[in-house]
Order: sequence, then C-alpha cells, then structure tokens
Amino acid sequence: MDTATTPRIRNVALVGHSSSGKTTLAEALLLRAGAIPRAGRVEDGTTVCDFEAEEIKRGISLSLAVAPFDWTASDGESYRVNLIDTPGYADFVGGVDAALSVADLAVVVVSAVDGIEVGTEQVWEQCRAAGIPRLVFVTKEDKARADFRTQLARLRERFGSGFVALELPIGEEDAFHGVADVLSDQGFAYDDAGRHPAPLPDDLADEEHRLHDEVAEEIVSGDDEQLERYLAGDVLTASELERTLAHEVRDGVAFPVLVGSATTGVGIDRLADFLCEIGPSPADRPARVRVGDAPDADEITVDADPAGDPLVYVFRTVADPFVGQVSLFTVLSGTVTNEQRLVNTTTRAEERLHGLFRLRGKEHLPVDRVVAGDIAAVAKLAASPTGSALASRGTPVRVVGPEPRPTPYAVALKPVTQADDDKLSGALARLCAEDPTLVVERSGQYAQTVLRGVGDTHLAVALERLARKFGVNVETEPVRIPFRETIAGAADVEGKVKKQSGGHGQFAVAQLRVSPTERGKGAEFVDSVVGGAIPRNYLPAVERGVTDAMAAGGPRGFPVVDVRVECYDGKYHSVDSSDMAFRTAAAHGLREALQAAGTSVLEPVSRVTVTVPGESQGDVLGDLSTRRGRILHTSALDDGRQVITAMVPEAEIVRYVLDLRSLTGGRGTFEAVHDHYDVLPDHLVERVTTQAAVAGAR
Repeated sequence: MDTATTPRIRNVALVGHSSSGKTTLAEALLLRAGAIPRAGRVEDGTTVCDFEAEEIKRGISLSLAVAPFDWTASDGESYRVNLIDTPGYADFVGGVDAALSVADLAVVVVSAVDGIEVGTEQVWEQCRAAGIPRLVFVTKEDKARADFRTQLARLRERFGSGFVALELPIGEEDAFHGVADVLSDQGFAYDDAGRHPAPLPDDLADEEHRLHDEVAEEIVSGDDEQLERYLAGDVLTASELERTLAHEVRDGVAFPVLVGSATTGVGIDRLADFLCEIGPSPADRPARVRVGDAPDADEITVDADPAGDPLVYVFRTVADPFVGQVSLFTVLSGTVTNEQRLVNTTTRAEERLHGLFRLRGKEHLPVDRVVAGDIAAVAKLAASPTGSALASRGTPVRVVGPEPRPTPYAVALKPVTQADDDKLSGALARLCAEDPTLVVERSGQYAQTVLRGVGDTHLAVALERLARKFGVNVETEPVRIPFRETIAGAADVEGKVKKQSGGHGQFAVAQLRVSPTERGKGAEFVDSVVGGAIPRNYLPAVERGVTDAMAAGGPRGFPVVDVRVECYDGKYHSVDSSDMAFRTAAAHGLREALQAAGTSVLEPVSRVTVTVPGESQGDVLGDLSTRRGRILHTSALDDGRQVITAMVPEAEIVRYVLDLRSLTGGRGTFEAVHDHYDVLPDHLVERVTTQAAVAGAR
C-alpha cells in the first residue's frame, strides 16, 4: 500500500444528502477492489466508514472517514484511491469542509429514487465554492421508483449545463442489470460471474446512439483540434474523448454522470475506472499556502512534487482510545518517512512522525513513507491540532484551510460529579481538537461553561462522545442571556459609612451624582471634589467601590452599565477614614442612586444575516417580526436566494437555527453577531427577572 506515485493517486470525497447511499457506495468500492472480504451494512453497523458508536446507533455518518484502496484501471495502470466518506446531515458539515480541503475530486452521490435533495444542493455549492471538480454517481438504480433520466434532467434544471451522461441504465428498478457505455457504444451486463459485454436492447440502442453524438459534440467543443477533426467527419475513439473530458473535469466545466447500484455491484467497477482515468491527481491541483504569519499574507501555490521540500497539512484529528490522538494528514509537497522530524509552522514546535500508517475506517495499515499527494496518519502530534502545517525548520508558510463555520446553537454544561468537573476542561479541549466546528466559551457573568455547535444533533453527539471517549458526564441547561441594567434617570445621593466600636472606627462620606450615559459608552467616573473634602489618596477607593457595586448588580440583579458617576463632595476623618471605608461608602451610594432613580433592563441585540430561497422570504420575514426583529434591508443573490439583514434580540434566536431549517426545508442559513444593547420592553422585564432569579438559585 505504499508504492503509489503522485500522478497515480486519487483523493476522492463522497458527498451528498444524508442517506443518499455514500457509505454503502464506499463499501461496494472497497469490496470490488478486494480491500475487504465482504460488504458491511449500515443497518447492521458493520461498515468500514461508520464505526463510531454514535454513528452505529443513529445509522448515519457523523464524521469523515478515510478508506484507501488500490485499483488497476481499464487502461492497465495501477492507482491508489483515497476514498473519503463524508456526513450528509447538516449538523456535521464540518466533516465535508475537511474532506474537500484535501480532495481533488468530489463524487456527488444522488439517489435514483429520491433525487436532488437539500443536502445535494448544499454540497454542490460547497464544492463550487472550494473549486473542487465534480462527478455525479446516481445510485440505488435497482430500487423501486428509480428513474435515472428524471434525475439527469433535474441535475441540469437545478445546477445548469455541463452534465455529461457517460452511461445509461439497462433496465430499471428490479430489472436493472447493466449499463450502456455512451463513449464506446457498448453494453455491459452484470451477473454472478461479474461484468461481461452484452448487446444493447433495441429500445435503448437508438437512445444511446443519440446520446453518444450529443456527448461527443459537447466534449470536443472544448478542444479546438478535436472539434476540427469531429467537424471533418473523423470518428474519435472513446480513449480520445476520455482524455479531453479529463481536462474539462479538472477545470470544473464538465460533470460526468454515471449510474449503478452499490447493493448489487452493477457499475461499481466502472465508477472506479472513471475515478482513476478522468479524475484529477494531486499533481494537477497545487495547494494554496500563505507566506508568513499575517492573516492577509500573500498566497502562493505549492506543487505536489515528491522531490520538493516537505510540507504536511493536518486536516483531521481523532481521539483514539488505544493510541491517543491520531492526526490524519496529506503530504502537499515532498516525501515524509518514519521518524522524520518536522516543525509546526505556526507554533514552531518540533514534531516526530513516529509510526506512520494509513487509516481504512478504524484499521491501521503501517507504511514507511508517504509521497506528495497521498493521505496517511500518525499518532501523538500533541502540538499540532487540525489545520496545522508541518515543514522543515524555517519554512514560514500556513496552509489555506476551510473557513470556520458559524456555531449558532449552544448549551451550558454542568458536570455531574466533582471528578467530572476536574476532567471537563481537558476533555473539552480534546473534543474540540477532534471537531473544530465545536467551540467552548466561558460566560463571565454567570460562570457557565458553554459548548457551541452547528445544531442540536451536533451537540448531542458531542456530549455522547465526551462521556464515551473521555469519561466525562455532564448535564445541560439553557445558556443564560447576559442582560444588563442601567440607571433610568439622574440622582444625587450620599454614601456614608460610620462605625465606632472601640479603637479605630470606620468613617467615610461620598456624595455622588449618578446619571445615564450614551448607550454602549460604558461607565464613567468623574472626580470633581474640591477643597480637600476627600483626600486625593481615597478617590481611587471611591471609584473601586462604584465599580464593585456595578458588577454586583442593580435592583433586578443584572450588572450595571452605561452610568456616569460624579463624586463632587464628601467628608473624612483623620483617624477613622480608610480606603475600605470610602470603597464601602461609594458602593452604598450607587445602590441608593439606582433605587431612587430606577433602572432599565438592557438586552443584547444581534445583527442577523439570513440567506434563504426566494420562495421562503415572506415566511422568514414574518417569523423575524414575531421575534421582535427590525429588518434593515434585503437583497437578492445571482442564484435567486434572498439575503435578509435584521437586528434581533439575542433571547429570540436561541433556537433559531432549528426553526429556520423548519421554515425553509433545511435550505436557510444565518449568521448572528452581537451588535449592541437596547432597552427590554416593559412587558418582558418581570418575566426575564423571574427567570434569572430562578436560574441563579439553582
């Protein structure tokens, strides 16, 4: 498994809607290549790529899995295919991002029964944005209601031109038993003995010949020399057409469409052939890197040259219960070997590549060397999390990886026992290293540990893994909204401390004038004391007392913000006054001012950007209005989607990611960024105050 050369490597991501058949297709390819003795079943939890307990429990892929196999194609050349199975469920989109960051070709898996679904649309857009060449495989052609031609038409209707049908099914549903090769005008039937040539049925032959002419004309239109020959009447061979098609696939202007069945094996060997013969290699697609540490550093490209300087990119980290942290990486340049030492280009930490291996699902396949373009794994790169680049010392580059995903859904964590509490921080760090779309925050106001992710299922799976892999059990509670208070008017007060109990007493008087400031300005302390009414050395204590009282909260229990406190007079005693006395007096004074003038509760407001299909715009606008949202503007994208920008209170979008999916059939997305604080409407103040008091008493 370690003899592949860079031009003969194919890094292929299987992408598509959840339950479209990606994992089953991976099993079929591995079986046909002889990499596994028998195909597993998703329903039985026996597949190579879905091996985590949480995946087996739910029957869906939850993270990417790598499954390499060797293949001798019909051109007689030997290839290595690094198959990357990806999740289709929206909450685990980070796995697709990671796969596309190292893939050179994406196979968009479409069910011949269910057709184009929301997940198909989303991965197509991801591939387009990432510049990844695409091939479409229509699977489940043997199932009831399968219809290849309808799905081909819908692909063109939804995504435009460029789809090149290289095959037609011979029979459909339970009669599906072979494929017609459009380029060679041949038929192939499948039975227990495998694939063998077969004549095309009469009702299919005419259609196949017409499609051959259409496909040949479409392919040669991108090559001037072949177009001239074609127009002159030359008959181009299938191999000539394939070579031209391979260039068009690499350039992202042609998208071959194949058909088959992963359960019966029909068309699987031909899919493997096409992956190798028309799919781009790493040598065709240089990596993008930035030179230097600055975020806006210049980008350059690095060729996948086995003889070049070594450059390794870590695209996924896995917590393995037996060997610890496992880092999956691709070699962007050079050749790496066992025991080689490289340096993290960001942290400058030196790492030793000890015990290189390939991962096939959870199986470790040891190797001695990994050439440019190939994918492998290594254990215990403690200082190099996902997204790290490793190179020779003094190489100032960073690999351009996927952009971080928004994390709109959050829960607060409560450890079940003290032992769980002691281990929680370290376990969360390892969990986030495994899944960079998870984010841990610490709420300063309420001392909550907050875990953020893409959706509710994403976090539910993360907490199951937290318990299974790291032995940390937690309960969850809602994330508390960080409300604030501010003074509603102006008040003049006198803060006083006077205590005599033998010996030195405590005496301080601070006269304060408290008033609101401009929203968002924060606190302002003004010293206008004259004549030495309060000695200068005590004024810092007065300011500290005001700050303490603001942090402790106003009458409704929320931290106080946006106030101007002017200390304009006071009294002191030469013996009994102290810093503590003036600090206490100032705190008393501020509390009295808040009681006298009253307070307003402030709520955080987010700037929300929602992207939805045009037909859902009205529903989404109406829903935002019910959430007390203020629409700022709307605009249209070239593909017909609408972008809505609004100001919405944070308390109203706690579960918005789930509600938006429901409103838009899973096609809507949004991002929210804190913008400002605004006054909470009076009719909500009592409810918010009561909820905060109950939560604080827990």
